[in-house]
Amino acid sequence: MEKGWRGLPYHTIAEHYKRIFGEKVYKLPVTVVDDCPNRMGLKGMKTCSFCDVWGSAARSESFEMTLPAQIEKYKIEIGEKYNSKKFLIYFQAYTNTFTKVPVLRANFDTALSYPFVKGFVLGTRPDCLSKSVLDLWQEYNQKSFVAVELGVQSFSDRDLEFMRRGHTAKDSIDAIHKIANSTTVDLGIHLIFGSPDETDEEIIETAKKCNDLPITNIKLHNMHVLKNTELEKWHAAGLYQPIERDLYTKRVELFLSYLHPRIAVHRLAAFASRWEELIAPKWTSDKMGTHQFIVDHLRHTKTYQGCKLDLITTEDLFLINQMKLRIEPII
Repeated sequence: MEKGWRGLPYHTIAEHYKRIFGEKVYKLPVTVVDDCPNRMGLKGMKTCSFCDVWGSAARSESFEMTLPAQIEKYKIEIGEKYNSKKFLIYFQAYTNTFTKVPVLRANFDTALSYPFVKGFVLGTRPDCLSKSVLDLWQEYNQKSFVAVELGVQSFSDRDLEFMRRGHTAKDSIDAIHKIANSTTVDLGIHLIFGSPDETDEEIIETAKKCNDLPITNIKLHNMHVLKNTELEKWHAAGLYQPIERDLYTKRVELFLSYLHPRIAVHRLAAFASRWEELIAPKWTSDKMGTHQFIVDHLRHTKTYQGCKLDLITTEDLFLINQMKLRIEPII
């Protein structure tokens, strides 16, 4: 698929991990919690409008399996698929700090007990960051790799209200600085494009905001409609239409153009692994096709990460040249 090119025109998370570990590592997604503040209705909050009954779990079967069973099963499956030998345990579904510290500690110890595990990654929210949790992360980060992926989703309060997130953009920014000031964990954020009334100017401002934050990576998603969600009701009533692939691709192009090349990107779009639960848009079920469509567009428009930034340091220039090389075919 990438034959004839010098890699991809953006800074990949694979490169980020390879610099840290000196080799390729792959995530093993596991599920150890089944709730979050929104679902519990704390402080009057409601379930996020886009979130289905699985709470972003990659594999619904994992809810019925112990943590060791998940690690051992998915290690074999992912190891064989990618010929990988080293892994990060990814505590992905729901809010992984929405539980007691002793439970978190037990889960971390279990994950790190395997010789093929290099560390772990936690998905959580801006409003679930107690001092005890931050102290626990830092404790484990002294002896292993610890990464945190924060579900920011948007820096627009209008969009956050549409998503029914239950937190503000300021809450997210404060949480990012709180984590960075209290720990040395590898910190990333999740963003969702495709809310109603979203503009190109907002996408540019989002990228610039990311550049000024103490984060090392970003994961991009397109808003999509799943069964048993509030979005499904709004879509059925004609109140919400998901973003088309062409427009989403242009938003990704715009975002990457203004994103500093030091920031790694996990992926360019969401992927609905449970096809039978996807309502719209159907292109969300085509993981590799969507990826290639976006990459082809970036190459066609000669877009690379950070291409519209005024970069001045030697390191900046080196990174930007690395990105620029990737839009030129090998002769």
